[in-house]
Amino acid sequence: MKFSHLTAIGFIFIATCIAWFFLGAAMHNRTQEHAEKSGERIADGWGPPLMQAHPTAWHATPGTSNGRRPLAMAASDISVDLSFEPLRRGLTNHRTYAVDFRATYQVVNTTPVSQTVYVAFDLPDASTSYENFSFVLGDGGESKRSPRDGTLSEAVVLPAGGSTTLVVTYRARGVDEWRYHFNDNSRVSNFRLFMKTNFREIDFPIGTGSPSNRRDQAEGWEFSWVHPDVIAAPDIGMSMPDILNAGPIASRIAFFAPVSLLFFLSVLVLQGIESGRNMHPMNYFFLSAAFFAFHILLAYLVDIMPLHVAFAIAGLVSMALVGGYVRIVSRGALTVQALIAQAVYLILFSYTFFIPGLTGLAITIGAVATLSILMFRSARIDWSVRFKKANPVPPSLSKVS
Repeated sequence: MKFSHLTAIGFIFIATCIAWFFLGAAMHNRTQEHAEKSGERIADGWGPPLMQAHPTAWHATPGTSNGRRPLAMAASDISVDLSFEPLRRGLTNHRTYAVDFRATYQVVNTTPVSQTVYVAFDLPDASTSYENFSFVLGDGGESKRSPRDGTLSEAVVLPAGGSTTLVVTYRARGVDEWRYHFNDNSRVSNFRLFMKTNFREIDFPIGTGSPSNRRDQAEGWEFSWVHPDVIAAPDIGMSMPDILNAGPIASRIAFFAPVSLLFFLSVLVLQGIESGRNMHPMNYFFLSAAFFAFHILLAYLVDIMPLHVAFAIAGLVSMALVGGYVRIVSRGALTVQALIAQAVYLILFSYTFFIPGLTGLAITIGAVATLSILMFRSARIDWSVRFKKANPVPPSLSKVS
């Protein structure tokens, strides 16, 4: 192996890295463009993340700053059914869901005189569509009023110590997460929220409290939050399961591809030096192109087929190119080593991007393992001999006739 050959291989590696950079940037920009456009359509047609606020009640009181005296809900019994229904738009999968909400609240007039009690219920979002909506306060029947600025309010006359119920039901659609919000520093008594999901991968958003009870079901989970008497209760919420998005994964794989190629070329160069079957830099150029073929195929196959299918097709094509080419060039001497190195450094390494949080560990383990292999296999190589320039052969002397 000549030093000039190593220099040429290094130049080929750098040129391939530049090509990967442009491919990854193109995939990233295309994904962002699709995500922005589809995100606007999803928000318009499906809805934003939903946050249901705890209702408020009050009666008029002269002499106070706002003329109102708040009344806490004496009891709350809420049922929430979350149905995860992801939608795909372009290269992005959106974590959309439907929520069936039903709540029964008890309002008590704690004053010693009869009062006109006002009850207000804030809808999660003023622009969201609500199906099967019902708002019933006391015995007055279902309210036919339209919400004003996303809030529906009614009034009822309660005698001293009297109570009434507020029953609210609706079905709505949102994205990413659902929350139930309590007023800051408010006191919550006799509160119970029961939640049912049709998915098993659960995640409670930051700032929400853990459930009091949970039960594993065949198709999902059942949770309950019980607050007998709590001040400043934390929000209740649930995030939708994470979904593999083809565009971001394909672009990240392309950006990290130089690491795979560096390991692959290092193993092949060392194997060639050990066996005495060094390949020409042009051979490494075509091998690098076969690596690049995996990423460009994956980048455009994900537009028309599922991510795992596109990954399998791109991997098989790239391995067929590398295996067939090395078999011809090395006459079978390096075929097995090349295929094993490609399977580890290209296929398995790229697949770690499907598992969140595993990629960094995989790079570290791969780098340490590759370094140890290269160190111990090359420990007995006399590099001064391997890279020693051959002495020039003097031209033959012409015979003097």
